[in-house]
Amino acid sequence: MWSAEAAPPGRNGASGGVRRRTGAALVAGALLLSVTACSEDGADAPSARPSPKVSAPSVKPVPVWRTAPASIAALGDSISVGFDACTVLSDCPEVSWSTGTSPKVDSLARRLLDHPAGHSWNHARTGALMSDLPDQVDAAKAHRPELVTVLIGANDACRSEVRAMTPAAAFRADFTRAMKKLRRSLPRTQVYVAAVPDLLRLWSEGRKNPLGKQVWQLGICGSMLRDPDDLTERAAERREKVRDRVKAYNEALEEVCAEDSLCRFDPGVFDYRFTERQLSSWDWFHPGVRGQGELAEMAFRTITRKGSAA
Repeated sequence: MWSAEAAPPGRNGASGGVRRRTGAALVAGALLLSVTACSEDGADAPSARPSPKVSAPSVKPVPVWRTAPASIAALGDSISVGFDACTVLSDCPEVSWSTGTSPKVDSLARRLLDHPAGHSWNHARTGALMSDLPDQVDAAKAHRPELVTVLIGANDACRSEVRAMTPAAAFRADFTRAMKKLRRSLPRTQVYVAAVPDLLRLWSEGRKNPLGKQVWQLGICGSMLRDPDDLTERAAERREKVRDRVKAYNEALEEVCAEDSLCRFDPGVFDYRFTERQLSSWDWFHPGVRGQGELAEMAFRTITRKGSAA
């Protein structure tokens, strides 16, 4: 039984207030859900801030190799200055495969340049090691050549003893240093890098000449050419160690060159099946005039190949 002061349920008493508050809460919740749903659909949502445009990463174009450079500088060792190609114990730069002027060789400079005498420079040096290459770069950069040729490394392997050969890691480090120095000074200069020749083939071909073997006994490339008629297992192992070191040098040349978009490595000098006819008749070690011509031909084919440096 209800008392006179208490209102019955469902009227204006406490229970009615609770119901009103509950109903209002339900309506507010329904409105909130409706607004949320519209926002998710995007129909009635306020305009969203446009998402920033993401630009595609720019692709740096690969430099195109120029097959007709206008100037050449030669770097390297005795091979590039034509040592023993004309007269005994003398440089003969006129028959250099890279910058020579003699028509007997038809050098790169003669094949590629309109005026080779005034637009080619030879900074190679007889006896040079890979560690000398950075200094040769310094000498060449003043001319700002469009093409630099590099043939170096035989002297690093041709030591008096196997243990005196330049370590492969040091060879790689010196070549890397030379390339970085060149690229800082000459960012657009192209570089042709020839492989180190196969000294084991040099032994197998040169030893066919009795006079050549006598000359070798004077101390030429002792690590490979000492006792040329010694066919014992020990001698064969010694020669194979030299050949393996040359192969390691060529691997370094190829890999470092591949990191530069304007460098071409040519393995052809190592792979070339030369005979004693291409060797100097003074020492049966350096290329003669015919050998210089073959080097020029191999380099010309690589340099004039169209496409990227690789």
